Amino acid sequence: MAQLPDGDPVPDDGSLPAGAHEIAGKRGFGVYLHVPFCASRCGYCDFNTYTPGELGGADIDGYLEAVKRELKLAKETIAPGQVRTVFVGGGTPTMLTPGQLGGLLDEIDKTWGLEKGAEVTTEANPESVTPDSLKQLRRLGFTRISLGMQSAASNVLRILERQHRPGRAPQAATEAREAGFKHVNLDLIYGTPGESKEDFELSLEKATGAGVDHISAYSLIVEDGTRLARQVQKGEIPQPDDDVAADRYLAAEEHLSAKGFQWYEVSNWATSPQAQCQHNLLYWRGGDWWGLGPGAHSHYGGVRWWNVKHPKRYAERLGQGKSPGLAREILTAEQRETEDVLLQTRLREGLDTSTVDVSKVEPGLLEISEGRATLTLRGRLLADAVVRSLLT
Repeated sequence: MAQLPDGDPVPDDGSLPAGAHEIAGKRGFGVYLHVPFCASRCGYCDFNTYTPGELGGADIDGYLEAVKRELKLAKETIAPGQVRTVFVGGGTPTMLTPGQLGGLLDEIDKTWGLEKGAEVTTEANPESVTPDSLKQLRRLGFTRISLGMQSAASNVLRILERQHRPGRAPQAATEAREAGFKHVNLDLIYGTPGESKEDFELSLEKATGAGVDHISAYSLIVEDGTRLARQVQKGEIPQPDDDVAADRYLAAEEHLSAKGFQWYEVSNWATSPQAQCQHNLLYWRGGDWWGLGPGAHSHYGGVRWWNVKHPKRYAERLGQGKSPGLAREILTAEQRETEDVLLQTRLREGLDTSTVDVSKVEPGLLEISEGRATLTLRGRLLADAVVRSLLT
């Protein structure tokens, strides 16, 4: 499981420097809610999640009460205006009942108020939802759902240690649309050792055939400390191949563009601007958000902080009337500008050429038009190198 970074102490009352309030809110405000529960752990996952045997006495009821306490602290700390987006991630958020998720959404609305037409997303594992639960979620105010498909090939799911059947994710996506969700995303992972070209083509075909309006596709990364990393180190599974991953990305772009999807961020495609994930765009455009829950990260007015990771410790701190924040950092103006380059380079809308020296980038990786610099297809394959050049 990934380690949290070092930083300065967070005051017990969670208060922020006065300067943070002066610059916050100019790029929108959202809420991220981290649900740390999972029925089982996938071998590649290093997210802050806990199976039942790892909770150390923490439980869902204690978690729900702790989140409400954090919201109370948050209301006393910031006054950002209304909430533009809510994103419930995990873990497996749908291990909570629709009523519990809807109750937390109501608490967020009571704290700051949801903008009219606010985007409200929950992640879900395909096997953790039913037609009835999806209808309840939609009725309770959720407008978008993101389902973890990863692959349509059973051999790939087995290596990733995913629990759902190969056909369950497209089926769940269809059920979500029938429940009234206009915006449905399927997550894919490519480059898994043992995945063939045909396996990935099948995954793309099944995903687009499900009638969704958004698809995310990520290259498999072997994260330190995961079961997959240990298998790679022992030679039980080969290291993912970068050249294969590049081929898979090109296949994704070709297939998705032919099916009416357009990339708007390096790893994300949507059928229309309305289908783009507004919460993630808020991140990429340098907006502000409060992260609720164990291990959640927040950013407000150039201050970034992160909560203690374990659900039990999270609940204990809030029960003592203290902020659950473990540490924080106050970003300088230069650091904020660097982050803008890091994040906005990945967007189709690109960068304002007056803010960067594009001459430092290898020809053919950026397209310059109307004062904006946007990654070409080859540039998307080398996005990290482009960022390094721009920041040198």
